[in-house]
Amino acid sequence: MSINSFYVVGGRLRSTVFRKLEEWQSSEQALLIELDPKKNQSRVCVEYVSPPEVCADELPAFLFKSATIQGNKLYTCTSTEVLVYELPGFRLQHYISLPCFNDLHHVSPTQRGTILVVVTGLDMVVEVTTAGSLVREWNVLGEDPWARFSRQTDYRKVPTTKPHRSHPNHVFELDQEVWVTRFQQRDAICLTLPGPRIDIAVQSPHDGYIFGDRIYFTTVDGHVVIANRKTLQVEETVDLNQMSGQSGQVLGWCRGVLPLDERRLWVGFTRVRPTKFIENVAWVTNGHSPRHKPSHVALYDLERKTCEQEIELEPHGIGIVFSLLPVPAAEGSSVEPALKEPGKTTGF
Repeated sequence: MSINSFYVVGGRLRSTVFRKLEEWQSSEQALLIELDPKKNQSRVCVEYVSPPEVCADELPAFLFKSATIQGNKLYTCTSTEVLVYELPGFRLQHYISLPCFNDLHHVSPTQRGTILVVVTGLDMVVEVTTAGSLVREWNVLGEDPWARFSRQTDYRKVPTTKPHRSHPNHVFELDQEVWVTRFQQRDAICLTLPGPRIDIAVQSPHDGYIFGDRIYFTTVDGHVVIANRKTLQVEETVDLNQMSGQSGQVLGWCRGVLPLDERRLWVGFTRVRPTKFIENVAWVTNGHSPRHKPSHVALYDLERKTCEQEIELEPHGIGIVFSLLPVPAAEGSSVEPALKEPGKTTGF
């Protein structure tokens, strides 16, 4: 896949010198930019802040979590909302927010025209219509979805339900069967056909990307696990830490992945910040120095085992990185005049 630019989905960091912010408070604005890696220029496509009625009352974070592009539509989510934008103009086409939405992490459309939503805060995946009706719901541990939670509670108003027992992150379909990654269990499992499983043993998985006959999973500590979508077996595990120039430096919280071909891929990293849930970042101290790289995207050549390019994202406004997505080919030429140098105002 040859691309001139790609979308970076995430949020603008909230800065404060008076208090230490938790993850669910750390972003002041959801942000989606288009980044031209050759010129290190970007343009803002969407800036968004959730309305107060769908947020926790005290200092909620506003950011876009993991997204999916299908055709001319971009599906993304905040912690409590699903938003569907029509490309290339980013016109908001559908908006869904349900009381069960807490700490959403990813949304993906189905072949049936519905939307799969990872409700990480309730250890669930739900299927909804574009009108907001619930179709199906699964607890990712195979339990009663409502055994630990209440249908009467508006979880959009609950700041966090951590610690999670599973912490599902990424949902996808293989042959119309629904799959999800599980952070704590270090795997991807099928929800609609119990039994099939992809073992992601090296570390906890976050994002995924289906590319041809392979599925690329990122793990939070900077591995890319490549599985065969037909055999469900892991074919390759790549340690991105070994490809980076400065040995021992923490790359960051690794999430988004965008393969260009069998050899090259872009990966997104978010600067590691303090959290009271130490078990979720225990990998940081596993032989690494305390020096943390800023939020950035990096281009890796898996054949040469090298990092070919790095771009810091904070000058472009992105402090928290989730998805990296290709710009549909028909759009490429129309956005060029709007690209701006990092750190400069966009006028959008």
